[in-house]
Amino acid sequence: MVVVDAAGLPVRLNGAAAALLPGARHGERLAAPRWLADALADPERRPSGGPLDGRSFAAHPSTLSAGRAAWWLVDETALRTAVDELDTERSRTRFLTEASSRLLASLNLERCMGVTARLAVEHLADAAVVIAPSARRSLPVISSDGGEPTARTLRASRLHGVPGLSEALTGFPPVPSRWIDPATLPPWLPPEGFGTVGSVVIVPLPGHGVPGGALVLLRHAEPAAFTESEEHLAGLFAARAGSAMSAARLYAEQNSISDTLMRELLPPRLTDVAGVGFAGGYRPSADTERVGGDFYDVHPGDGAGSDTFAVLGDVCGKGLEAAVLTGKIRNTLHALRPLADDHVRVLHLLNNALLTGDSTRFATLVLASARRTPEGVRLRLTAAGHAPPLIVRRDGTVEEADTRGSLIGVLPEVTARTAHVTLAPGETCLLYTDGITDARGGPLGGEMYGEERLRRALGECAGLPAEAVVERVQMLAGQWAGAEPHDDMAVVAVTAPRGGHRAAGHAAADAPSPRRDGGA
Repeated sequence: MVVVDAAGLPVRLNGAAAALLPGARHGERLAAPRWLADALADPERRPSGGPLDGRSFAAHPSTLSAGRAAWWLVDETALRTAVDELDTERSRTRFLTEASSRLLASLNLERCMGVTARLAVEHLADAAVVIAPSARRSLPVISSDGGEPTARTLRASRLHGVPGLSEALTGFPPVPSRWIDPATLPPWLPPEGFGTVGSVVIVPLPGHGVPGGALVLLRHAEPAAFTESEEHLAGLFAARAGSAMSAARLYAEQNSISDTLMRELLPPRLTDVAGVGFAGGYRPSADTERVGGDFYDVHPGDGAGSDTFAVLGDVCGKGLEAAVLTGKIRNTLHALRPLADDHVRVLHLLNNALLTGDSTRFATLVLASARRTPEGVRLRLTAAGHAPPLIVRRDGTVEEADTRGSLIGVLPEVTARTAHVTLAPGETCLLYTDGITDARGGPLGGEMYGEERLRRALGECAGLPAEAVVERVQMLAGQWAGAEPHDDMAVVAVTAPRGGHRAAGHAAADAPSPRRDGGA
């Protein structure tokens, strides 16, 4: 306690104040920090506070008689330290929350690395270098010193020149910054034009069960070195950045795998094969899906005079699960292609393969074997639980092929009847799934497109090439359904082209590679 007179000059000090202010003299202005001297002399007697003898004090006045005042000096060092630590912790929490939000906003690996570098420069260091692991000899690297992050690649062999960097990339705990001499860092590590490195921290970026990369933090020579608390914060940030980068890398890998598998499941692009016109079209049940339960395939024959084997099918269900079964069916039919002279045998063997599997789904199929002859195209058609193909004659007459059969993947035995049809030049055989005829819509909504409308549409396609027939059928069915939900739609047209039979050399040129195409 310090008692001052009306002029603010000390007149009395208790023992604690005398020990804290050894230079205080009675009736003289206090030789103390300016904040305290000004407070004692302030006629309005307002509370104050500030540093004193290496600690923090608050000064509170009590008014006495004759204009005197008693100033109580309270040591608030512990309180100030706690408040400062709380503010620091709140600031770090806000930073980590912001980091989590920004890092999880993208599943692109390079973008995640760039965000990591920017955040590190904004809150932790003067420059940051982010290195991601790779199975290749070159590693992706993104660095920033406050500007736009720059990307480059780095040979894995150059990592050994940086203490702790190779270990960080393999997930080992970080090396303390005091163990790393900044003068020994290779010139390729700091961003170009960064200048002298004063201190460096290298922390691993932990991923989802595997290392996610490494983060290198750099400071100039002037600022203080990294403290233990800052290294701890860097580790917390690295954990969030590593998780985001690991998720982005996993997404990229899965997306690559999905694209590879999708290419195998998508419908093939059909063209003329051995003098026979083929065209196909597919529309999944939802615009957000690329594959489904409808599929088709065309397998060229083994040589001149052999049949081209085509199949169109519909698996029970929609989406990816149905597409998986279509892939199995298509692979099985591809293996059974040498037996395509006997459709019923092919269906029997396929049925056995589905019955021995784990799937409870079934399928309907139409098999078609086509061969060009001097008269046109000779077809063998076999339906298994599927709508019979429709034949479009040159005069616009539409006929139904005389073929019937049982479902595939349900009964132990398959029964089927094969129809033999000859297409004259300009005539077409249409194979289609029930997504066409079952499409609901129309002017009033909810009405099925139906087989009669399909027949009328096909009658208008007499003499058209296969591509035009497919496009016409798809367009009309799609317009009928409009925005209403619908099943997968698949169509294959087999046409006897107009004109004479092409030579074997031309036919071979038109035939696609014997490689199996993808399916829906």
